[in-house]
Amino acid sequence: MQPSSRTKPSSSSASKTQRRVDASGGNPVELQDVSLKFVSYHDKQYSLKRAALDLVLRRVNPMPASDFWALSHINLTIAKGDRVGIVGHNGAGKSTLLRLLARIYPPTSGLVKIRGNVAPLIEMGAGFNPELSGLDNIMLNGAMLGLARKQMAEKVEGIFGFTGLQEFADLPLKYYSSGMYTRLAFAIATEIDPDILLIDESLGAGDAAFVEKAKARIRGLLDRSNVVVIVSHDMTSLREMCTRGLWMNKGQVVADGPMGEIIDGYLASSAAQAG
Repeated sequence: MQPSSRTKPSSSSASKTQRRVDASGGNPVELQDVSLKFVSYHDKQYSLKRAALDLVLRRVNPMPASDFWALSHINLTIAKGDRVGIVGHNGAGKSTLLRLLARIYPPTSGLVKIRGNVAPLIEMGAGFNPELSGLDNIMLNGAMLGLARKQMAEKVEGIFGFTGLQEFADLPLKYYSSGMYTRLAFAIATEIDPDILLIDESLGAGDAAFVEKAKARIRGLLDRSNVVVIVSHDMTSLREMCTRGLWMNKGQVVADGPMGEIIDGYLASSAAQAG
């Protein structure tokens, strides 16, 4: 069961959750017995007006709901220099784990330690303002990533040089194509030399020429980032770029090892299930 459009992270057990961002010595990523629960609301027509009436009338459990454990008892340590690829079927929890590492979702239970700054390349164009120009969005994203305006201004030339979008620098983003969005988002995330770089499916976006440029850029970034974590169905890219693999199924890590071995096991299992 996948979380529906009305699915939200559960906050009922927030008191049990320990979240800490630690810049001191240690592994960049440590997860200890981490679980993440969503509450799935079954009534898709639930409105603000009805919610207000339920509150005024003090209705108990006005809308049917059920719990869905997107992640369950994850224990994971990622060391400096790790290049991790995550594989698994749709709904296995791969992207959810990436969002937890990006601090988008707080865990329902368990301990999360993230040491260093994180650049999440998860949703193309997330954080963009379509009414602002490409240049203004670069500066806006820099501020969101914690960079000073002067620092980000020094990176503008490199970003436009990679994307080939210099002539569109002053054009509002609402006129950009989806491919232009992808290129700009990717360039921003990979220009800042993050401690932890998170990538979700972006290597499969865009035309063939851009995909090759993206792969080359990631290879260069590997030496400048402490950790790179990639979620992708592109097994060729994962074999080329990652040394360590995680195989996820039903919100759990079922295997952790060399990338090639994890891919071979995953593909063999998928073929057996299909047969």
